[in-house]
Amino acid sequence: MPLYGGLPKRSDLSQVLQPDVFLWATGIEDTFITEPSKRTGRSLDEYELTGHYLRWREDIDLIASLGVSCARYGIPWFKVQPEPDKWDWTWPDQTLDHMMKSGVEPIVDLVHYGVPSWLAGGLLDAEFPERMAEYGARVAERYKGRIRWYTPLNEPRINAWYAGMLGWWPPYKRGWRGFARVLVSLSRAVCLTHRALKEVDEEIVCVHVDPADIYFTKDPSLKPEVFMRQQAVFLALDLITGRVDREHELWAWLLELGLAPEELERFLAIGVEPDVIGINCYPLFGQKEVLRSGSRIMTRNRYADGSLLSDLVTRYSDRYKRPLMVTETASLGKKRKEWMDQSVEAVRKLRADGIPVIGYTWWPLFSIVSWAYQQGNKEISDYMVDLGLWDLDANLNRIETPLANAYRELASGGTRWVGDIVFDHQEVRPHALR
Repeated sequence: MPLYGGLPKRSDLSQVLQPDVFLWATGIEDTFITEPSKRTGRSLDEYELTGHYLRWREDIDLIASLGVSCARYGIPWFKVQPEPDKWDWTWPDQTLDHMMKSGVEPIVDLVHYGVPSWLAGGLLDAEFPERMAEYGARVAERYKGRIRWYTPLNEPRINAWYAGMLGWWPPYKRGWRGFARVLVSLSRAVCLTHRALKEVDEEIVCVHVDPADIYFTKDPSLKPEVFMRQQAVFLALDLITGRVDREHELWAWLLELGLAPEELERFLAIGVEPDVIGINCYPLFGQKEVLRSGSRIMTRNRYADGSLLSDLVTRYSDRYKRPLMVTETASLGKKRKEWMDQSVEAVRKLRADGIPVIGYTWWPLFSIVSWAYQQGNKEISDYMVDLGLWDLDANLNRIETPLANAYRELASGGTRWVGDIVFDHQEVRPHALR
């Protein structure tokens, strides 16, 4: 079956719902918080910290060695557009060209985390949504006809959490009001960028990537808090798809946080429908218990098994009726192989139950540097997190783990390990298949 470069254009998107088609992928962590921490002076550029800027060719060759058909790959916006009216295509031209020549189709992350420093207000800068849309259009024009799968912005809710709730990243807001304000700005930017991409090339496939969590509690008095937090998991995507109206579960909550009705109702006019929804699911972080600590309400991560992925994917399928892709998943250290087995088995069962899971991404390719590095003062080696198929040693050499061969076996098997999809096309909104 002919696919455009391994990934179908939008008018052929129904090809990914054929029984014997499945997309195996990987990716390289691409967080770019380049503004130094006011407390430590450290920035958080994962390409710099893991040596990818120097080893990009080697790293892309490692991706190709897995036999995957595609990879999520981020462009450092701050390098491509170092000033508002200056563009430099050196980095993406060389890396994306090498990736495609290596037989791997990129799913381009336009923004993973972080914006250029000339956007002085960060994610709340008045120009941010329009500037992000402009940047997306310029990238799409640059690679028109060669690259057709894009993620406008990775994980809006986590962006809002670190920039609006915790105050770690620009614009350094704290609390639920900051979270809500930043999330609305991010969601508007996604809508405008989605539209800008489609104006350049209507055959572009937009993959919205959401961080997926399950909240629970053993304390009956905290059930309203669990409900609010669970609905907040879907809030960015609900905004982006124009689902937040006066009947929405979080409408009153958002007004209490200072948002005006007209700010929210704007999304009813500008909302868009992603072609594919990506779900990021980690057993370390994806299951959260809500509990009390004195007068405070807090959460604790509880390590999960493969049923977490099944539950999350089912919820997203029921709510949005879209083709779904696991766009990030991994576990830590010695638990990696067990999680790979459990999560792939969960995908197999989901497909057998008729849920349109079209792909799976082990993310990251190699170890990452914890985001706590930017806030801390220890050596970088103390913040290295081994989630990948390759580990990094003290000199940032890529050390292959047995997991790499396990993943090669999965990728080479096509649908052997996840089964042919048993799917009723009536369960997906029709325009997603056009």
